[in-house]
Amino acid sequence: MLGTPLLLGDDGYQISRSVRLRSSASAYFSRTPSSSGNMKTWTWSAWVKRGLLSQPGTIWGSNFASGGFGMAFGNYSGAGVSPEVIGVTLYAVGTVTTNAVFRDPSAWYHIVARFDSTQATQADRFRLYVNGVQQTLSSNLNVTLNADYHVNASGRVHTLGGESGYNNDCYLAEINHVDGQSLDPSSFGETDAIIGVWKPKKYSGTYGTNGFYLNFSDPSAASASAIGKDYYGNGNNWTPNNISVTSGSTYDSMLDVPTLWADGGNGRGNYAVVNPLFRNSSMISEGNLYFNKSTIGWATGQATMSLPASKTYFEATAVLVGGANSGVFIGIATATATQDTYQVANQWSFGGTGGTLKLYDQTTLVTPSGSSAAGDIFQVAYDGTTGYLWFGKNNTWYNSTGGTTGDPSTGANPTMTLTAGTEVFPCAICYANSLKFTFGQRPFTYTPPTGFKALNTQNLPVPTIKKGSQYFDISTWTGNQSARTITNSGMQPDFLWTKSRSNAEDHRLSDAVRGGNGTVLGTLASNTQGVEAFDTDVTGFTSGGFNIRAGTNSPNVTGRTYVGWQWKEGATPGFDIVTYTGTGTARTVSHSLGVAPSMMIVKSRSYAGSDWDVYHSALGATKRVFLNSTAAAQTTSVAWNDTAPTSSVFTVGTGSNVNANTQTYVAYLFAEVAGFSKFGSYTGNGSSDGPFVFTGFRPRWVMVKKTNSTGSWAILDSARDTYNQGFKSLYPDLSNTEVTIYDFRDFLSNGFKLRTTDQNSNGNGDTYIYAAFAENPFKYSLAR
Repeated sequence: MLGTPLLLGDDGYQISRSVRLRSSASAYFSRTPSSSGNMKTWTWSAWVKRGLLSQPGTIWGSNFASGGFGMAFGNYSGAGVSPEVIGVTLYAVGTVTTNAVFRDPSAWYHIVARFDSTQATQADRFRLYVNGVQQTLSSNLNVTLNADYHVNASGRVHTLGGESGYNNDCYLAEINHVDGQSLDPSSFGETDAIIGVWKPKKYSGTYGTNGFYLNFSDPSAASASAIGKDYYGNGNNWTPNNISVTSGSTYDSMLDVPTLWADGGNGRGNYAVVNPLFRNSSMISEGNLYFNKSTIGWATGQATMSLPASKTYFEATAVLVGGANSGVFIGIATATATQDTYQVANQWSFGGTGGTLKLYDQTTLVTPSGSSAAGDIFQVAYDGTTGYLWFGKNNTWYNSTGGTTGDPSTGANPTMTLTAGTEVFPCAICYANSLKFTFGQRPFTYTPPTGFKALNTQNLPVPTIKKGSQYFDISTWTGNQSARTITNSGMQPDFLWTKSRSNAEDHRLSDAVRGGNGTVLGTLASNTQGVEAFDTDVTGFTSGGFNIRAGTNSPNVTGRTYVGWQWKEGATPGFDIVTYTGTGTARTVSHSLGVAPSMMIVKSRSYAGSDWDVYHSALGATKRVFLNSTAAAQTTSVAWNDTAPTSSVFTVGTGSNVNANTQTYVAYLFAEVAGFSKFGSYTGNGSSDGPFVFTGFRPRWVMVKKTNSTGSWAILDSARDTYNQGFKSLYPDLSNTEVTIYDFRDFLSNGFKLRTTDQNSNGNGDTYIYAAFAENPFKYSLAR
C-alpha cells in the first residue's frame, strides 16, 4: 500500500491496517493446510504490538496442543512462565527463550523466526530476530538434522494469537510466511538511511505451497475471504475467531500500524493506548484500550503519548460497572498527577459520580447540566497551541460554567484553559467503573471537531533531530596502550566523558573549548574536587570520534574496558560549553543556547578543593547538588544567586565552586530539545514495578540522582546494555567499576521504567532528578 512517504528518501512503502486480538474474547486466527509444504525450511515475519504484559500469549503456532510448534510471549512450560520473554517450543525437542525481555506496550516490534533443519550447524537451524537483531537464546533449539517438523504440515491446525488457551492480547500487522526458504530480516525490513531505525519493506520473493501474506486491509467482514485474506494469492486464507468488525468499542480492525501515513483522515501510525507501565496495569486490557476499575476505590491511568502542540481529539465509552455509586471520568493530566482521585492538582477531568455530571478544573468543581449513564461517549478536544480544552458528552460540548455553548470547531467557549506548552497526557479516572478508549485507531463514534486529529505518531510534530547519534553518541572499547582512534557513528564530538568499566579509575571529562596543552586534552574528574590535569591519553577530536596516543594512562590501559559518552556543541542539540573567570561577586555569564538551560554543570579548573555544582530546572535556582557527591540537594544562594538562567545568561553567586575571584571555570549547559533530550524529576515507589518516566524518545543514556537525601548518581546507557533490562551502572561521584546490579531499568520507545527497589534510583517516596538523551524520537521509535 502506498501513501505519503515517511521521510525524504523513504521508499513510500506503507502498512495500512492491523488487527487487534483481545484475549478477553479468546480471539485468534486459524488455518489447516490441505496439503503439506516444506516442513524442514520456512520463515515467519510479523509486526507485533503488545497489549497485556501480564499473561503469556501465543504469537503463532502449529497444533501445539497435540504436539507441534509454538512461539509465544512466555512459553508453554506451565504456570509461572514469564510473559516478558519470547519462548519457542518444538514438540519432542524442547523450549528456548530469549535473554531479552519485551515489555514495551507503546510501539511495534518486528519479529522474524527462521527455521532450517538442513543446516549443518545446530545454532543455524533455528534463529530468532527482533527489530532486525538476532536474539541470544537460553540455548540452542536442538533440531535434528534434516528432520521434518510440524509447521506447513497438512491436517494440522495453525494459529495466530491463540493456542492451548494461551490467547494473546496484542496487535498483528504485515505477516509474511515463506514456505521452503530460510530468510533473514532484510527480506522484510531495512534500516532507514536518515533516522537509523528499522522499518518495514515489501517482501518481493515467492511464498511456496503454504506461504501467505496477511495485511488485514479488508475490514468488510470477519471472514477468511476479507480480514483473513491471503494477499499473495495462494488462497491460504485464515479464519478469524471472535474478531469483530462491527462498529463500537469491540471493533478490531485498526489503523494502528508501524509506518507513518498522512492518509487524508486521522492519519495512520503508532497510536496512543492506555499505558500499563504508568500504574494499575492489571486494570488495562483489550489492546490497552480498556481501563477497568471494577472494584470499590479510585484508580487513574494515563496514555502512552503526551498531547502535541496542535489540535487533538479522543473519546471513551463509559461502562457502568458499580451502579449508582460508581464514578467515571475522562481527562488530561501532567505526568506528576499520580493520585488515584478525580479532584487533584495538575489534572483536568469530566465525568460523573452516581449519575451526576461533574467538571473538575484541577480541584475546582463545576456542575454542568445533564447526567451520566452507561454507554455515554465522553469526548476531549485539546488545542495545545492555545491551551484551550473542551469536554463533551454525546456530541454536546461544555463551556467553563457548565453550559452547552462550547465549540472546539470554532475555538469558542473552552471548558477550561491550561498554560500553553504544558505537557499533558490523556487520562482515565474510575471508581467501580470502566472506560473503553479510542484515540482514532478504531472509528470514533463522533466526527472530530474541525481541525482536530487523532493521537498517533503521524500527527506528532517532526523533531529537529531525527537521529540522536548526530549529536550524542557512545563508544566502547578495550585498552591496548597503542595509538588509535576511537570511533562513533560519524559525529565529531566537542565534549567527551570517559570511564573505565572494569577497573576503579577516575571519570575523565574533556572538551574542545578548554582544549589542552598541545599534547593531550585537559581533563577534570567528576568524582573528585581536583583541578584540571593533562595526564590522559586523549589527544583530540576527529570527524568521527577521538584520538588516543600510545601510553599506559586511562583510558587505554591494556585489557581494561571503557566507555566514552560524547556530545556535540550547538544550539540545535541544546548544548553549550562556556569558560569564564570568577570575580568573587554575583554576576551573569553569557551563553549561546538561545533558550534557558535546564541543567548546568559547573567546575573550577584552577581552584583546588572545589565541588562540581549542578543546577537542575526541577530543583530551581535556590538549590544545587554536587556531581562529585552523594549529598542531598542543598538550599543556598551562593551557587546561582537564587536566579534562574535565561535564554542568554546564567547567574553565579559568590560561592568558590562557581565564582572565586581570579579562578577559571568551565560550565556545561544543557537545554531541553523535544525528541532529543529531557531533564525532569520523578518520585520513587520502592517497588520493582517502579515509576514510568516519559521522555518522548527512546533513551540512549540516562543519569539519575536522589535529591531529598543522600544517594549516588547513576548512569545507564544502551551501548553497555544492548537489550532490556538494563542494569550496568556507573556512578559519576565514584571511581568504582561498573556495577551490574541495583539500578535496573528498561529503556522503552517513549521513556524509561524503573525496575528496582534500590535507593539510588527508586526509594519509596524519594525524589529524583534525571537527564536523558535520545537514540530516536518517539515519532519514529520501535518498541525495545
